Amino acid sequence: MHIVRTFGHLVGGTLLVAGTSIGVGMLALPVATASGGFIPCVFIYLLCWLFMLGTGLLILEACIWMPKGANLITLSSRLLGKWGKVCCWILYLFLFSCLLIAYIAGGGGIVSDLTGGALPTWFGTILYVLLFSPVVFLGALWVDRLNLGLMLGIAITYALFVFSSISYVSPSLLARMDWEKIGWSLPIVFTAFGYQSLVPTLFNYMNRNVSKVRFALIIGTTIPLLIYLLWEFVILGIVPLEGTERLLQSLHKGKSAINPLGEYVKNPSFLLIGRSFAFFALTTSYLGISIAFLDFVLDGLKLPKRGKPKIAAGGLIFFIPLLITLINPHLFISVLRIAGGIGISLLLGAMPILMVWAGRYYEGYSLMHQQVPGGKITLSVMLTFVIFQLIFAIQSIRPIG
Repeated sequence: MHIVRTFGHLVGGTLLVAGTSIGVGMLALPVATASGGFIPCVFIYLLCWLFMLGTGLLILEACIWMPKGANLITLSSRLLGKWGKVCCWILYLFLFSCLLIAYIAGGGGIVSDLTGGALPTWFGTILYVLLFSPVVFLGALWVDRLNLGLMLGIAITYALFVFSSISYVSPSLLARMDWEKIGWSLPIVFTAFGYQSLVPTLFNYMNRNVSKVRFALIIGTTIPLLIYLLWEFVILGIVPLEGTERLLQSLHKGKSAINPLGEYVKNPSFLLIGRSFAFFALTTSYLGISIAFLDFVLDGLKLPKRGKPKIAAGGLIFFIPLLITLINPHLFISVLRIAGGIGISLLLGAMPILMVWAGRYYEGYSLMHQQVPGGKITLSVMLTFVIFQLIFAIQSIRPIG
């Protein structure tokens, strides 16, 4: 029984990381990378995957130094002091509010699409929140169980999607490259690996077993990397050069790549499979981000993780993004670009680097548990990449075309 429980936590934790990563970013990725082409986008994916895996491992290292139950707010407070705590609060609230707005907007649109438009988008948005948000209140175990079912849905619909579309792929389209434009996709690609806020919750859920959490992070991020690359292979291999403008139009309207792709594959079943896959992918990420957000708020405000305080905090973090989405339902890609380029870069990119630098070289925490080799050189290179990405992010807030 102990072996089954331990193995279950390992598999569940790995899939929770993968499910959190595979979310709204995936629906936007082909739109963001269309101008650059397939080969340049493979390079960007590998670069972002390696960096984001590194920052996740840095958060794991910082968690080892902290007492049980610590979240990002505790880590930033103890390692970066008062102003670090303030910055963490601001960045976390900004980032996760943006992400929840994007998830809710995307979820409402997909629910409406799956019903063939029978449900208006505003109703689909409310229904989506009412269906899945209550699971978050039940805790990580229930999210883990539901996530297993959703990941099964992802696996089945993704396999059907690839199988039904692979014959339409043209090698000549995959050979198209424009390295000058691929940099603009960085803010969106960053959101594709935005799982790090889950690490403190995962560390406690897996009984603070460092080797198992490390395994979950490595395999859990590799799974979406492979899925993303095949996803890009299919979509960029089907949509011709003149169709890139159609993808860009989808971007400006807050749509994903599913609908324009359906114009080139004349198969109603294909469109249904694609939308179903989008639904499963978005919901797994929505659950992972939501439970991490709730844990952060409860930890930061020192509230009990049960009862009325938890319900009140959860109601607040879901209600505000829902209200904003209902006011403007076309925020999908624009919010993702801001969230990924600025929020994720600073909170999940720069903050872990600074926390571990402070912990290792100023606070005197043990170097025996280093999760990322290379010392100050590696940390400096990673921080330089954050700055480089921020330059693209700030410039890419303007419309792309």
